[in-house]
Amino acid sequence: MAMIEHIVLFRWTENASQGAKERVMTELRGLASKIPGIVDLSCGANFSDRAEGYTHGLVVRFKDRAALETYGPHPEHQRVVQNFITPIRSDILAMDYEV
Repeated sequence: MAMIEHIVLFRWTENASQGAKERVMTELRGLASKIPGIVDLSCGANFSDRAEGYTHGLVVRFKDRAALETYGPHPEHQRVVQNFITPIRSDILAMDYEV
């Protein structure tokens, strides 16, 4: 069974503070120990000029598609989305693929 990579790029509102962006990254990192099926999770700030305005990224590796399907509606994921990401989000680009 193939593992799944979930990749998300974030673009924030102009008034999003550095502290708010850092809090999103901290909260996302915490999901690795709270949601079953996550094999690995990393996130951080972009340092290149190739990201077309997306400043932060997230990569989550799941054990299978069922784990990815559990992740989206999971209460801990939704808590982070609603309380930390949505208030400062301008745009998000996401994709999933098998490895």
